[in-house]
Amino acid sequence: MIWATPVQAQETLKMATIAPSLGQAITMATFANIVTDNLDNVEIEVSGGGAATLHMMEVARGNLDLSMTSPVIYNLMSAGKAMYANEPEAPELAKNYKLLMWFPYGQYHFTVRGDSDIQVLDDIEGASVFLGPQGGGAYNAARGWVEATTGLVVGEDYDAIKANWQTGFQAFLDGKIDVYVNGCLDPCGQFIQFTETENLRFIGPESDEGEEVDKWLGKWRYRAEVPSGMYDGQTNEEAVMSFDTAVGIGVRADVDEETVYQITKTFWDNLEQVTSQAPWAKALDVKFAASKRGLMELHPGAERYYREAGAIE
Repeated sequence: MIWATPVQAQETLKMATIAPSLGQAITMATFANIVTDNLDNVEIEVSGGGAATLHMMEVARGNLDLSMTSPVIYNLMSAGKAMYANEPEAPELAKNYKLLMWFPYGQYHFTVRGDSDIQVLDDIEGASVFLGPQGGGAYNAARGWVEATTGLVVGEDYDAIKANWQTGFQAFLDGKIDVYVNGCLDPCGQFIQFTETENLRFIGPESDEGEEVDKWLGKWRYRAEVPSGMYDGQTNEEAVMSFDTAVGIGVRADVDEETVYQITKTFWDNLEQVTSQAPWAKALDVKFAASKRGLMELHPGAERYYREAGAIE
Protein backbone atom coordinates (compact mmCIF):
# COMPACT_ATOMS: atom_id res chain seq x y z
CA MET A 1 0.00 0.00 0.00
CA ILE A 2 1.34 3.47 -0.88
CA TRP A 3 0.51 6.78 0.75
CA ALA A 4 1.45 9.71 -1.45
CA THR A 5 0.36 13.29 -1.90
CA PRO A 6 -0.05 15.14 -5.20
CA VAL A 7 2.27 17.96 -4.10
CA GLN A 8 5.09 18.51 -6.56
CA ALA A 9 8.37 18.66 -4.69
CA GLN A 10 12.02 19.27 -5.47
CA GLU A 11 13.06 16.24 -3.44
CA THR A 12 11.24 12.98 -2.75
CA LEU A 13 12.24 10.89 0.24
CA LYS A 14 11.16 7.25 0.46
CA MET A 15 9.91 6.00 3.82
CA ALA A 16 9.06 2.37 4.61
CA THR A 17 7.02 1.29 7.60
CA ILE A 18 5.19 -1.76 8.90
CA ALA A 19 1.60 -2.81 8.13
CA PRO A 20 -0.39 0.40 7.49
CA SER A 21 -3.19 -0.56 9.90
CA LEU A 22 -0.84 -0.50 12.90
CA GLY A 23 -0.51 2.52 15.15
CA GLN A 24 3.22 2.94 14.60
CA ALA A 25 2.71 3.04 10.82
CA ILE A 26 -0.05 5.61 11.28
CA THR A 27 2.31 7.78 13.33
CA MET A 28 4.95 7.58 10.62
CA ALA A 29 2.47 8.26 7.82
CA THR A 30 1.21 11.26 9.78
CA PHE A 31 4.79 12.51 10.09
CA ALA A 32 5.20 12.18 6.34
CA ASN A 33 1.92 13.93 5.59
CA ILE A 34 2.65 16.87 7.89
CA VAL A 35 6.08 17.38 6.34
CA THR A 36 4.80 17.05 2.78
CA ASP A 37 1.88 19.42 3.40
CA ASN A 38 3.95 22.12 5.10
CA LEU A 39 7.41 21.98 3.49
CA ASP A 40 7.49 23.24 -0.08
CA ASN A 41 10.62 21.50 -1.32
CA VAL A 42 10.23 18.01 0.18
CA GLU A 43 7.76 15.19 -0.34
CA ILE A 44 7.85 12.00 1.73
CA GLU A 45 6.38 8.94 0.02
CA VAL A 46 5.43 6.13 2.39
CA SER A 47 5.10 2.43 1.63
CA GLY A 48 3.50 0.22 4.27
CA GLY A 49 4.23 -3.46 4.83
CA GLY A 50 7.18 -5.67 5.62
CA ALA A 51 9.52 -5.82 8.60
CA ALA A 52 11.29 -2.83 10.11
CA THR A 53 14.36 -5.00 10.71
CA LEU A 54 14.75 -5.37 6.94
CA HIS A 55 13.78 -1.77 6.17
CA MET A 56 16.64 -0.54 8.36
CA MET A 57 19.11 -2.45 6.22
CA GLU A 58 17.62 -1.01 3.04
CA VAL A 59 17.88 2.54 4.38
CA ALA A 60 21.53 1.99 5.23
CA ARG A 61 22.15 0.54 1.76
CA GLY A 62 20.69 3.67 0.19
CA ASN A 63 17.58 2.02 -1.26
CA LEU A 64 15.30 3.89 1.16
CA ASP A 65 15.63 7.15 3.07
CA LEU A 66 13.62 6.59 6.27
CA SER A 67 12.18 3.67 8.21
CA MET A 68 10.99 2.55 11.61
CA THR A 69 13.65 1.62 14.16
CA SER A 70 14.06 0.84 17.87
CA PRO A 71 16.90 1.06 20.41
CA VAL A 72 17.03 -2.70 20.91
CA ILE A 73 16.95 -3.56 17.20
CA TYR A 74 19.55 -0.94 16.30
CA ASN A 75 21.88 -2.31 18.99
CA LEU A 76 21.43 -5.80 17.54
CA MET A 77 22.11 -4.52 14.02
CA SER A 78 25.28 -2.79 15.22
CA ALA A 79 26.46 -6.00 16.86
CA GLY A 80 25.34 -8.36 14.08
CA LYS A 81 23.27 -10.42 16.56
CA ALA A 82 19.85 -12.12 16.68
CA MET A 83 17.99 -11.48 13.38
CA TYR A 84 21.21 -9.95 11.98
CA ALA A 85 23.45 -12.90 12.85
CA ASN A 86 23.43 -14.06 9.20
CA GLU A 87 23.91 -10.52 7.84
CA PRO A 88 27.69 -9.94 7.97
CA GLU A 89 27.34 -6.41 6.57
CA ALA A 90 24.88 -5.30 9.29
CA PRO A 91 27.42 -3.71 11.70
CA GLU A 92 28.97 -1.64 8.93
CA LEU A 93 25.59 -0.65 7.52
CA ALA A 94 24.48 0.52 10.97
CA LYS A 95 26.99 3.36 10.64
CA ASN A 96 24.88 4.80 7.80
CA TYR A 97 21.69 4.81 9.86
CA LYS A 98 20.84 7.68 12.22
CA LEU A 99 17.92 8.78 14.38
CA LEU A 100 15.37 11.41 13.46
CA MET A 101 13.01 10.91 16.44
CA TRP A 102 11.76 8.45 19.06
CA PHE A 103 8.11 7.94 20.02
CA PRO A 104 6.34 5.44 22.32
CA TYR A 105 5.57 2.11 20.68
CA GLY A 106 2.52 1.63 22.89
CA GLN A 107 1.75 -0.93 25.55
CA TYR A 108 1.83 -4.54 24.43
CA HIS A 109 -1.78 -5.75 24.66
CA PHE A 110 -2.04 -9.49 25.35
CA THR A 111 -5.63 -10.13 24.34
CA VAL A 112 -8.19 -12.92 24.71
CA ARG A 113 -11.92 -13.13 24.10
CA GLY A 114 -14.12 -11.98 26.94
CA ASP A 115 -15.30 -15.54 27.70
CA SER A 116 -11.83 -17.14 27.53
CA ASP A 117 -10.66 -19.37 30.37
CA ILE A 118 -7.25 -17.71 30.11
CA GLN A 119 -7.22 -15.21 32.97
CA VAL A 120 -3.50 -14.35 33.16
CA LEU A 121 -0.45 -14.86 30.96
CA ASP A 122 0.57 -17.82 33.11
CA ASP A 123 -2.51 -19.64 31.77
CA ILE A 124 -1.40 -19.70 28.12
CA GLU A 125 0.33 -23.08 28.41
CA GLY A 126 -0.92 -25.14 25.48
CA ALA A 127 -2.55 -22.13 23.84
CA SER A 128 -2.15 -20.82 20.29
CA VAL A 129 -0.79 -17.28 20.22
CA PHE A 130 0.01 -14.56 17.71
CA LEU A 131 3.06 -12.71 19.09
CA GLY A 132 3.79 -10.77 15.92
CA PRO A 133 5.53 -11.70 12.66
CA GLN A 134 8.30 -14.17 13.45
CA GLY A 135 11.77 -12.67 13.12
CA GLY A 136 10.50 -9.19 13.87
CA GLY A 137 11.14 -6.99 16.87
CA ALA A 138 7.56 -7.19 18.20
CA TYR A 139 7.61 -10.99 18.17
CA ASN A 140 10.89 -11.11 20.06
CA ALA A 141 9.70 -8.55 22.60
CA ALA A 142 6.36 -10.28 23.29
CA ARG A 143 8.08 -13.68 23.53
CA GLY A 144 10.64 -12.27 25.94
CA TRP A 145 8.02 -10.70 28.24
CA VAL A 146 6.10 -13.98 28.46
CA GLU A 147 9.23 -15.97 29.26
CA ALA A 148 10.58 -13.45 31.78
CA THR A 149 7.30 -13.12 33.70
CA THR A 150 5.89 -16.66 33.48
CA GLY A 151 8.78 -18.94 32.53
CA LEU A 152 6.77 -20.26 29.57
CA VAL A 153 8.84 -20.87 26.44
CA VAL A 154 7.47 -20.48 22.93
CA GLY A 155 7.48 -23.73 20.96
CA GLU A 156 7.69 -25.77 24.15
CA ASP A 157 4.89 -24.56 26.40
CA TYR A 158 2.68 -22.78 23.88
CA ASP A 159 2.46 -22.37 20.11
CA ALA A 160 3.12 -19.13 18.24
CA ILE A 161 1.55 -19.05 14.79
CA LYS A 162 3.52 -17.88 11.77
CA ALA A 163 1.65 -14.94 10.29
CA ASN A 164 2.02 -11.34 9.28
CA TRP A 165 0.11 -8.58 11.09
CA GLN A 166 -2.94 -8.79 8.87
CA THR A 167 -3.36 -12.56 8.95
CA GLY A 168 -2.54 -12.71 12.66
CA PHE A 169 -5.38 -10.34 13.47
CA GLN A 170 -7.71 -12.13 11.08
CA ALA A 171 -6.93 -15.41 12.83
CA PHE A 172 -8.04 -13.84 16.11
CA LEU A 173 -11.18 -12.40 14.53
CA ASP A 174 -12.02 -15.86 13.15
CA GLY A 175 -11.47 -17.58 16.51
CA LYS A 176 -8.57 -19.67 15.22
CA ILE A 177 -6.14 -18.60 17.95
CA ASP A 178 -6.48 -18.09 21.69
CA VAL A 179 -4.30 -15.01 22.25
CA TYR A 180 -3.56 -12.00 20.06
CA VAL A 181 -0.74 -9.55 20.87
CA ASN A 182 -0.47 -6.01 19.55
CA GLY A 183 1.52 -3.09 20.89
CA CYS A 184 -0.23 0.23 20.35
CA LEU A 185 -1.26 3.52 21.89
CA ASP A 186 -4.93 3.35 22.89
CA PRO A 187 -7.39 3.57 21.30
CA CYS A 188 -6.16 0.98 18.80
CA GLY A 189 -8.04 0.33 15.58
CA GLN A 190 -7.85 -3.46 15.88
CA PHE A 191 -9.54 -3.48 19.29
CA ILE A 192 -12.15 -0.94 18.22
CA GLN A 193 -13.00 -3.23 15.31
CA PHE A 194 -13.05 -6.40 17.42
CA THR A 195 -15.31 -4.95 20.12
CA GLU A 196 -17.92 -3.91 17.58
CA THR A 197 -19.16 -7.51 17.68
CA GLU A 198 -17.41 -9.28 20.59
CA ASN A 199 -16.00 -8.68 24.05
CA LEU A 200 -12.29 -8.92 24.83
CA ARG A 201 -10.06 -9.00 27.87
CA PHE A 202 -6.46 -7.88 28.23
CA ILE A 203 -4.31 -10.14 30.38
CA GLY A 204 -1.10 -9.65 32.33
CA PRO A 205 1.20 -11.97 34.27
CA GLU A 206 0.49 -13.13 37.81
CA SER A 207 3.62 -11.18 38.76
CA ASP A 208 5.76 -8.71 36.85
CA GLU A 209 8.39 -8.53 39.59
CA GLY A 210 11.71 -10.32 39.91
CA GLU A 211 15.30 -10.29 38.74
CA GLU A 212 14.55 -12.04 35.45
CA VAL A 213 11.95 -9.44 34.51
CA ASP A 214 14.20 -6.52 35.44
CA LYS A 215 17.07 -8.05 33.48
CA TRP A 216 14.91 -8.56 30.42
CA LEU A 217 13.45 -5.06 30.52
CA GLY A 218 16.96 -3.61 30.66
CA LYS A 219 17.39 0.09 29.93
CA TRP A 220 15.11 0.51 26.93
CA ARG A 221 11.88 -1.29 27.89
CA TYR A 222 9.68 -0.27 30.82
CA ARG A 223 6.58 -1.47 32.64
CA ALA A 224 3.36 0.12 31.43
CA GLU A 225 -0.26 -0.53 32.33
CA VAL A 226 -2.99 -1.32 29.84
CA PRO A 227 -5.92 0.69 31.24
CA SER A 228 -9.47 -0.50 31.82
CA GLY A 229 -12.47 1.15 30.22
CA MET A 230 -10.84 1.97 26.88
CA TYR A 231 -13.24 -0.02 24.69
CA ASP A 232 -16.99 -0.66 24.89
CA GLY A 233 -16.47 -4.41 24.78
CA GLN A 234 -13.54 -4.54 27.20
CA THR A 235 -14.30 -6.70 30.26
CA ASN A 236 -11.29 -5.70 32.39
CA GLU A 237 -12.40 -3.99 35.57
CA GLU A 238 -8.85 -3.02 36.47
CA ALA A 239 -5.69 -2.11 34.56
CA VAL A 240 -3.25 -4.92 33.79
CA MET A 241 0.51 -4.67 33.74
CA SER A 242 2.45 -5.01 30.52
CA PHE A 243 5.44 -3.20 29.03
CA ASP A 244 6.30 -0.54 26.49
CA THR A 245 9.36 0.61 24.61
CA ALA A 246 10.44 3.33 22.25
CA VAL A 247 10.43 3.08 18.50
CA GLY A 248 11.51 5.75 16.12
CA ILE A 249 12.07 7.08 12.66
CA GLY A 250 15.55 6.35 11.37
CA VAL A 251 17.13 8.17 8.47
CA ARG A 252 20.02 7.53 6.12
CA ALA A 253 23.11 9.21 7.59
CA ASP A 254 24.07 10.75 4.25
CA VAL A 255 20.77 12.57 3.73
CA ASP A 256 21.65 16.27 3.64
CA GLU A 257 21.82 17.88 7.10
CA GLU A 258 19.68 20.85 6.09
CA THR A 259 16.98 18.56 4.67
CA VAL A 260 16.76 16.53 7.88
CA TYR A 261 16.73 19.74 9.94
CA GLN A 262 13.86 21.13 7.90
CA ILE A 263 11.70 17.99 8.00
CA THR A 264 12.25 17.60 11.76
CA LYS A 265 11.39 21.24 12.44
CA THR A 266 8.37 21.16 10.12
CA PHE A 267 6.88 18.16 11.88
CA TRP A 268 7.18 19.55 15.40
CA ASP A 269 6.10 23.05 14.36
CA ASN A 270 2.88 21.66 12.89
CA LEU A 271 2.02 18.77 15.22
CA GLU A 272 -1.08 20.57 16.50
CA GLN A 273 -2.67 19.84 13.11
CA VAL A 274 -3.39 16.27 14.20
CA THR A 275 -3.62 16.16 17.99
CA SER A 276 -7.35 16.88 18.15
CA GLN A 277 -8.22 14.08 15.72
CA ALA A 278 -5.60 11.58 16.90
CA PRO A 279 -5.42 10.98 20.67
CA TRP A 280 -2.20 9.00 20.26
CA ALA A 281 -0.44 12.14 19.03
CA LYS A 282 -0.70 13.56 22.54
CA ALA A 283 1.84 10.94 23.59
CA LEU A 284 4.47 12.51 21.31
CA ASP A 285 7.00 14.60 23.21
CA VAL A 286 9.99 16.48 21.82
CA LYS A 287 12.28 15.57 24.74
CA PHE A 288 11.35 11.90 24.45
CA ALA A 289 11.99 12.17 20.70
CA ALA A 290 15.54 13.41 21.22
CA SER A 291 16.48 11.23 24.21
CA LYS A 292 19.54 8.99 24.18
CA ARG A 293 18.50 5.34 23.86
CA GLY A 294 21.04 2.67 23.09
CA LEU A 295 23.84 3.15 20.60
CA MET A 296 21.90 5.08 18.00
CA GLU A 297 22.96 8.68 17.38
CA LEU A 298 20.84 11.57 16.17
CA HIS A 299 21.31 12.69 12.60
CA PRO A 300 23.15 16.06 12.72
CA GLY A 301 20.16 17.79 11.11
CA ALA A 302 17.75 16.44 13.72
CA GLU A 303 20.20 17.20 16.52
CA ARG A 304 20.43 20.83 15.38
CA TYR A 305 16.67 21.22 15.63
CA TYR A 306 16.42 19.56 19.05
CA ARG A 307 19.15 21.80 20.43
CA GLU A 308 17.33 24.87 19.13
CA ALA A 309 14.09 23.58 20.67
CA GLY A 310 15.74 23.01 24.06
CA ALA A 311 15.08 19.26 23.98
CA ILE A 312 18.79 18.55 24.45
CA GLU A 313 21.64 20.69 25.75
